[in-house]
Amino acid sequence: MYAEERRRQIASLTAVEGRVNVTSLAARFDVTAETIRRDLAVLDAEGVVHRVHGGAVASQNFQTNELTVDARFRSASHAKHAIAKAALEFLPSAQGGIFLDAGTTISALGDLIAEHAVSKHWSIVTNCLPTALNLANAGLGQVQLLGGNVRAITQAVVGDTALRSLALMRADVAFIGTNALTLDHGLSTADSQEAAVKRSMIINARKVVVLCDASKMGCDFLVSFATISDIDVVITDVQAPESFVEALRDQGVEVIIAE
Repeated sequence: MYAEERRRQIASLTAVEGRVNVTSLAARFDVTAETIRRDLAVLDAEGVVHRVHGGAVASQNFQTNELTVDARFRSASHAKHAIAKAALEFLPSAQGGIFLDAGTTISALGDLIAEHAVSKHWSIVTNCLPTALNLANAGLGQVQLLGGNVRAITQAVVGDTALRSLALMRADVAFIGTNALTLDHGLSTADSQEAAVKRSMIINARKVVVLCDASKMGCDFLVSFATISDIDVVITDVQAPESFVEALRDQGVEVIIAE
């Protein structure tokens, strides 16, 4: 596991549980206590957690920093693949409309869709440049890339043109990625324009399936684009805190744990 990924999971655990200690974190991640102390020092300097004697407590700051696409692909890569594989169960049968947003876990799902697209007649709409090219090259004839401005850091198409197009569309299912998920702030991300596109996909889809690895649970970014009540399904990985999973289920969300 990369240090960056471990620190994101530590930040998420701290946010969900309120407090973590060095000894339990060292056992959980199979590293030394000194490594965990260095991780906590980095997270404290970033304002993500507050260090206290023996561990750390949650910070209430909303995050605004974004990782590059390459960095996000490296983070929790095994979990993202497992989540994407589990998401295949929610695809329409032979026909149907699909929204795919620009998250890296959604891109992993796009790769799998491209592999399983034989004899399917889906209409797929996406605001992700690499996903659109991948699906078109796989032979899916009805792939629409939304028009608008391109955000280089996420390779997402955003802006008024994309939103006007989405307002006229409907889909059977929207697969949505997120930078963060909390019970009170819902789904959130760092950029308001990306948030607007995600929100429009959610509004115009019959079913909303959120792909969210455990490191994002309990984290909070600046711009909320959906509440828990807007979500039908959350697909996550085995590292998801049990208390958080049960809280989602208590609010009527179907939670799938991808093995």
